Amino acid sequence: MHELAGHCPAIVVSGEASHADLERRLSESSTLAFRVAYGVLRHREDAEDVAQEALTRAFRAFGSLRDPERFRPWLVRIAWRLALDRQRADRRRLRREQAAIDLAPPDVEQLAAAGEFEERVWRAVDALPEKLRLVVVLAAMQGHDMREVARLLGVREGTVKSRLFAARRRLAAGLR
Repeated sequence: MHELAGHCPAIVVSGEASHADLERRLSESSTLAFRVAYGVLRHREDAEDVAQEALTRAFRAFGSLRDPERFRPWLVRIAWRLALDRQRADRRRLRREQAAIDLAPPDVEQLAAAGEFEERVWRAVDALPEKLRLVVVLAAMQGHDMREVARLLGVREGTVKSRLFAARRRLAAGLR
């Protein structure tokens, strides 16, 4: 894992810390950065990428660190935040990909199957007795609530509910 630290190009580090001190700290902390990233991501390659990025950012910003003795907690925070960012980005990407799959146009077989099923449903609805068919069409297919169906048919809500229950049970049996 120390190969993640690699050899850092020579730059002038501000403050009292020397270039050798920075290289030593990076080398000693590379495994820690990887472990923190792996703890969040649970995927080795992603954790290696995040650890490398954390070490790079720490290297570039080391001069702005007020207390060099706080290097390890600072690096842990950098790795932790980068890992969380990666995790969020992966989740967003997966949601976008799933949405694209869900929105994909149906193929010919799916359209044919849907058409056949719709035809079977309508045949089953047509086979229902008139009083059950009317309730199914008004409530389930046209989207009226129970109170509206009861008012339209001039019956009680309880009657509408029982008829709808009976109609659904017959439809389920007819579609099996």
